Amino acid sequence: MASFPILVFLVTAVLHSLRMVASQDFITESCQTTEYPTLCVQSLTPYAPSIQQNEILLAKTALELSLENSHGATSFVSQMTQTPGIGPRQSQAVRDCLHNVADSVNQLRQSIDELGQMGSGDFAWHMSNVQTWVSGALTDDNMCVQGFSGADMDGNVKVEIGNRVMELAKYVSNALALVSRIGSPNYYNVP
Repeated sequence: MASFPILVFLVTAVLHSLRMVASQDFITESCQTTEYPTLCVQSLTPYAPSIQQNEILLAKTALELSLENSHGATSFVSQMTQTPGIGPRQSQAVRDCLHNVADSVNQLRQSIDELGQMGSGDFAWHMSNVQTWVSGALTDDNMCVQGFSGADMDGNVKVEIGNRVMELAKYVSNALALVSRIGSPNYYNVP
């Protein structure tokens, strides 16, 4: 009789393991459609148990990671406004970048909220809104970096902000690709 609880435990462990492998395979396969698949897999795999094999949960998690990175980039760029010794053009570019990244934060928030509304009506309308806002967030991130173009903009501020914001843009780009994978509202379970 003591072997029955052990058998139940083993079966449960094997089933859990199979679900984890299936979830991780789902993430790996889905991430192949993104521009930065390695980053996609590395960032989303820790969330495999909650994502399972749900396209909407995958996209929502990618958006949440993008938002988290946007907050970090906003804080970083904000600190860069205090950099001593930068010229007026660089200073303006930093302020413009801060505005762009803050807009990106707002658009990502709107996207996450809208994704949560997907089960409450016109799927195509909600999906269009999500795609528009994520695309807008990516555009804002790219505009931030482009604001530092020109020889008189070279220096550590340009490099540091460029590296930080381009890393953010990779997350947003991946989120946009995963959002775009979502198809019919009848096929997927909307959380």
